[in-house]
Amino acid sequence: MKRFLAKLKGALPEKRKTRVILGVLVALGIIGAVVLGNFTNNFVAGMSILNLPGVPVLSGNAPSTGQTPGAEETPLVATMQPIMETQEAWDGKSRVNLLIMGLDSRDLEATAPRTDTMILFTMDPVNLTAGMISIPRDLWVKIHGADYGKINTAYSIGEAYKLPGGGPALAAKTVEDLLGVPIQYYAQLDFEAFIKFIDHIEGVKINIPERIQLDVVGTKLSMWVDPGVVTLPGQWALAYVRARGTAGGDFDRAARQQQVILAIRDRVLDFNMMPTLIAKSGEIYADLSSGIRTNLAPDEVIKLGLKVLDIPRESIKQAVIDGKYVNFGRSPDGLEILRPIPDKIRELRDEIFYGVEAGANSVQDAQTRLQDEQARVSILNSSSSAGLAAKTGEYLKGQGLNIVEQTDSGYQVYTRITLYGSKPYTLRYLADFFKVSSPGNIVYAYDPNATVDIVVELGDDWAGANTLP
Repeated sequence: MKRFLAKLKGALPEKRKTRVILGVLVALGIIGAVVLGNFTNNFVAGMSILNLPGVPVLSGNAPSTGQTPGAEETPLVATMQPIMETQEAWDGKSRVNLLIMGLDSRDLEATAPRTDTMILFTMDPVNLTAGMISIPRDLWVKIHGADYGKINTAYSIGEAYKLPGGGPALAAKTVEDLLGVPIQYYAQLDFEAFIKFIDHIEGVKINIPERIQLDVVGTKLSMWVDPGVVTLPGQWALAYVRARGTAGGDFDRAARQQQVILAIRDRVLDFNMMPTLIAKSGEIYADLSSGIRTNLAPDEVIKLGLKVLDIPRESIKQAVIDGKYVNFGRSPDGLEILRPIPDKIRELRDEIFYGVEAGANSVQDAQTRLQDEQARVSILNSSSSAGLAAKTGEYLKGQGLNIVEQTDSGYQVYTRITLYGSKPYTLRYLADFFKVSSPGNIVYAYDPNATVDIVVELGDDWAGANTLP
């Protein structure tokens, strides 16, 4: 990569050369900002840029589920299938989605690591818009090809079981299932390299919204910072994005990480910084690239960075999956978890990806959404009207729904819908179709052995109100 950059510097006109170098630094800066502070020195030695995707498998042990050390753990893995296809080169015009991950340093030595940070970065190169969605580590989801678990365990399962593409691939597939969007690329970075990058750009300018305590990792250095604009050098920027002492805990920390991402972008594009960046580009690039692992090819890093340069600051949307999009609860084995509210999370995705406000019409029509989700729907007749399940199911099949079961069940007055999978658009369609508006009649259930995504129990309210042909 050093030779590649040197060739660029010698072969391109000065204006183009400057833009390419800035583009590369912006792209690497975006990758680095997300995972600043989530790696230890032990993780630095074996890393090199643009190697095979993912870190080396650290052990063959089954990944931790987060239970008390010494307690018997229940394996998360059921049946695992190959999950990575060969990635085609980005054409520079299609929407690109990049999952950026930082690893939990607490379990690097004992087992395959879990992700401490996950942010999905998306960019529309045609309309020049971009967005970021932070995903909390305790989100309780269906791990792709396995059972339910915290989303931060997907990476460790992929590493421990040596799946194709390793931890990054399984983490990316799990986020794909959650959000319903394809993820083409992923990246991870060690903090030592990134601290150097922050110092190379002479710190990042941050507007701190509330008084916060910063503790420098591995030292006794600590200070309180009052609200206002400050410029943080590398080790203090690290402390800023690691801090969890504010009222919002991990949700606040995720917002600070996104704040640092945009601060790095602004710093790199600062006119006064350009001479320094160009002069030190080789050194900066060497420091950063030595600590990044990604499946982005060198030319794709350049194309990505150049496009980011063209996107106005106000066209980069930010979001955190926080308390508005989850229910707080406990897993079957007693862990504190965040249960996703699928329809709200998909609305957030549409807002960040497509600029669609909650409740507005999507850029896709309803039929396309339903076909994309391919939800497996069971229709149960719980009414006093014979044959209602078959009649309703056949009609819904004609509307493009995947009805896999039509049968009878125990009697009930009101129609009830139970959601087992992350199929928010199908759920919304069915709730509207059956006019189910009471929260008590829309149930979000957990069952890792469920063979369907949605169960509709038809009550006498539907039997008396439907106008089916």
